[in-house]
Amino acid sequence: MKLFIERPIKRPIKRLAGAILAASLAVGAQAATLKMAYDSDPVSLDPHEQLSGATLQLSHLVFDPLVRWDDNLQFEPRLAEKWQRIDDRTMRFTLRKGVKFHSGNALTSADVQWTFQRLASSPDFKAVFEPFAAVKVIDDHTFDLVTKEAFPLVLNSATYIFPMDSKFYAGLDSTGQEKSLLKKHGDTYASKNASGTGPFIVTEREQGVRVDFQRFAGYWDKQSPGNVDEIVLTPIKEGPTRVAALLSGDVDFIFPVPPNDHERIKRSGNTDLVTLGGTRIISFQLNQERVPAFKDQRVRQAINYAINNDGIVKKIMKGFATPAGQQGPKGYAGYVDDLQPRYDLKKARQLMKDAGYEDGFAITMMAPNNRYVNDARIAQAVASMLSKINIKVDLKTLPKAQYWPEFDERSADMMMIGWHSDTEDSANFTEYLTACADSVSGWGQYNSGNYCNEAVDALVKKAGSETDPTVRAQILQDVERTLYEEAAFVPLHWQNLAWGASKNVAAKDVVNVMNFPYLGDLVIKE
Repeated sequence: MKLFIERPIKRPIKRLAGAILAASLAVGAQAATLKMAYDSDPVSLDPHEQLSGATLQLSHLVFDPLVRWDDNLQFEPRLAEKWQRIDDRTMRFTLRKGVKFHSGNALTSADVQWTFQRLASSPDFKAVFEPFAAVKVIDDHTFDLVTKEAFPLVLNSATYIFPMDSKFYAGLDSTGQEKSLLKKHGDTYASKNASGTGPFIVTEREQGVRVDFQRFAGYWDKQSPGNVDEIVLTPIKEGPTRVAALLSGDVDFIFPVPPNDHERIKRSGNTDLVTLGGTRIISFQLNQERVPAFKDQRVRQAINYAINNDGIVKKIMKGFATPAGQQGPKGYAGYVDDLQPRYDLKKARQLMKDAGYEDGFAITMMAPNNRYVNDARIAQAVASMLSKINIKVDLKTLPKAQYWPEFDERSADMMMIGWHSDTEDSANFTEYLTACADSVSGWGQYNSGNYCNEAVDALVKKAGSETDPTVRAQILQDVERTLYEEAAFVPLHWQNLAWGASKNVAAKDVVNVMNFPYLGDLVIKE
C-alpha cells in the first residue's frame, strides 16, 4: 500500500528553504530518514497560534525551549544553560553562546524578550504567562524573567518559551502585512515560514498532505545522539490505515496507536509498541449560554451520572485509559482520592425530574474525529448514553483542522476537549478549561461551556502565589471539590499514550508523557 502522494506538492515555504538548505547538509555517514505518520499535521508553523499538542510537537522539532522536561519530570537545560533565583519575583537565565537560528542569525536575550512579548499577546498562550511581568535584558546572553508576585511555576512556564528569530520576522511580507503578525487560523507569514534554533528545518509543506523536515547542520546540540537527517510526516487520519502503513514498512513511526490495534503491532516481528500512562483529560463542556437547562446544576450533575466512564474505558478504549472524575490525575497537586466517576442512571433520571426536565430536550454536540484516541466513537457513546435521560443529541464530528475554528466559535451546545496541563500542574486545567472566560488575561480560553465561578478563580489565583507546596495542594484540592460538586464539566478519562515504531527506531528513548517526542535525539539503527 503506497500512502505517499507521488504528484508534485506545493511549496509555500520554498523561499525560506532555498535560503537555508546550504547550511543543512546531512550530519554524518549514518544519517537516516524517518517516515512518520500522525493522525493529523500541525495547523500552522506559528508556534504561538494555537496551544495544542501538535503545535508543541512541531516546536520541539523546529524551535527549542529555554528548558524542557526530562524522563523524571525534572528540568533539563536547553537554550538556557543555567538559571538562579535572584529574589521572590526574579529568575535570572543565562543563554548558551554560539546558538544560531536557521537563518544564520545569532540567538540573543533580545529574541527571548521579543518572544515573551508575543506570547503575552497570544490568545492561547497569554494565560500561561499572565503571572509574569516582563523579560528584562541584562546583556546578549543574560535576562531576567520577572513575575508580578511570588510564583512557584517559573521553570514550568519556561518550558513553553521557544525563542523565535526576531530579525527573521521583522518587516513586511509580500502582501504588506507585518511578518510578525499573530492571527488564529489566519494566512500569515509566521504561519507559513519558520526560523528557529531547533534540530530541523521545514523544507516543504502542504497542509493535510505532507511536511518535510531536514536536519539543521548548524544545530547547537553537538552532544545529541540523533542521527535522523530527514523526516517526512504524512497525516493519516484513520487508525487502522496508520497501523497498516507501519506494518507494511511504508512508515517507521506512528502515533497514536488505537487500543484495538495494539496486539497487531506486538505480534509483528518488525515493530514495537511503546506505551506510557497519560495525563491528558478527555472531557465534554456544557455551554450554559446556548442551553438554559445547563445553567441548572442538577442537569449538569444528571449528565455526569448518565455517562458510564468505566464502560467507555473498557469497551472503546480497551482498558487503555483511566476513568476520571476530576481534572488532574493522581500525582498532581490538586488530585482528590474520593472524586471518582459517578455513573448512576437512576440518580441521573431523578435529577432531571427534580430540575423539571424529565421529558428532556434536544442539543447539538461537536467532537473531532482525528485528535484524540477514538474521539468520534467516544462522542457517539456519550450521545447514546444521554438519550437514556431523554436528551436528544445531534452529533457532528470533524477533522481537527476544521474542528478548532468551530470550537473557538463555541458552535455547539456540548463540545469535546482534551487537555494536558501545560505546566504539569493542576491549576493549568482550571485556568484554561473552567475559569471565567476573560479575553484580556486569557483565562477560560478553552472554556466552551461558559461555566463561571469567581470564587474558584480566586482560589486558583491564590494558589498561583503560594510557594508552600502543602498549602498550595489544599487550595487546588478545594478547587477540584467545587468543580465536582457543581458539575462544571463532564470528565471522561485520562488518555494513555501508545506509539508504534519499526524495530530499528529507538522510539522508547525519545517519547514522554507530554507527548512531545524529542525527535532531534532519535537514533535509527542500521
